[in-house]
Amino acid sequence: MDATTLFLGVIFSSLGMGYIIYGRKQRRGIALLSGLLLCGLPFFVSNILVLVTASIAAAALPFIFPY
Repeated sequence: MDATTLFLGVIFSSLGMGYIIYGRKQRRGIALLSGLLLCGLPFFVSNILVLVTASIAAAALPFIFPY
């Protein structure tokens, strides 16, 4: 694990934590699921390009499927 992967993991995990808090308070399942995915993804993906692509896709899920 290099510094770039670690830094991106921190950034995307903190965004995921924000989605989790929002999803729990507003009772939005897709935001909660997206937040859990963003928090767990850096543990399983070590390729930077795949990590960034999957994280951006996971972060866009609440906007694509708002309910």
